[in-house]
Amino acid sequence: MSMTVVGIAIGAFVAFMSFQFGFWGFVISLLFMGIGALLGRAADGKLDLRSVLDAITGRRSSS
Repeated sequence: MSMTVVGIAIGAFVAFMSFQFGFWGFVISLLFMGIGALLGRAADGKLDLRSVLDAITGRRSSS
């Protein structure tokens, strides 16, 4: 599946959520999509959640 098709599907989903559930449905769907993307990258091994958490809390620098 090409990235264009994936982008169209995501856009259709977000549009459906905004029309069906209003602004807050739109915001919540974007929030869950972002969480899912982060967890998916972590499952693939492309993102280290511990280093992200350390950077957010200020324990380590991100650079």
